Amino acid sequence: MWGEYLQKWPPDERPQPDRSDDPPGSWRGEGKRSLDPVENAQVEVACDRVADLERDKISPAMREVESQDPDRQLVGFDHRLKGHDRIKEKVHGTIKDLHRSPEQAVSLVPDAIRYTLQYRESSYTQGVWADIERLRGQGFVLDKLKNSWSDEQYKGINSQWIDSDTGQRFEVQFHTRISFEAKQLTHDAYKRIRSEQRPGKFEQLALEAFQKKVTADVPVPPGAADIPDYHKRGADAG
Repeated sequence: MWGEYLQKWPPDERPQPDRSDDPPGSWRGEGKRSLDPVENAQVEVACDRVADLERDKISPAMREVESQDPDRQLVGFDHRLKGHDRIKEKVHGTIKDLHRSPEQAVSLVPDAIRYTLQYRESSYTQGVWADIERLRGQGFVLDKLKNSWSDEQYKGINSQWIDSDTGQRFEVQFHTRISFEAKQLTHDAYKRIRSEQRPGKFEQLALEAFQKKVTADVPVPPGAADIPDYHKRGADAG
């Protein structure tokens, strides 16, 4: 099905941004996304700060959480840092439309650092609850939790956390092996749907149909759909 999509909508047929007149040191992404040389340099510095906090504080704590239960593991660990271009795509609107500084804009990106904990289906629900408490024990504050196990396009749980010492935000996803594989398989479709150059109506329908087909084959662990959503302004999930 994905191969049929690529034949009908080849990626290389999409127009690429024209950078010929951009000043040195600037950045340009899809559509009208751009940063001038000063903004771009400030974002680069902020991204380096995020990488330092990931290396020195967040990842060691996540490894400590992982060590407390041998029946599940961190997966995709090599991809825990979002690339600079992806961060720039996310902060562009915050800088231009909300008039935040580049440093503030980067600090608000919830998944500049992201992790995935993968569980056996039989122990998924119990494991998620236990790891929420272990993360809190590391000094992390749960800011948001979104349960998508009942969703047709994506299955899993995504959560956003804040390190109480540094204020650094990061994301933790809770998956089974099959739900993680489904997420990987549909990732390109997800990116295309959310891209600056939005797909047309029929392309959108094809992408959503592909995601739905893959997601339909993901087993829901016992009790997983009952884990409640959470936002820090609302009731505590724990």
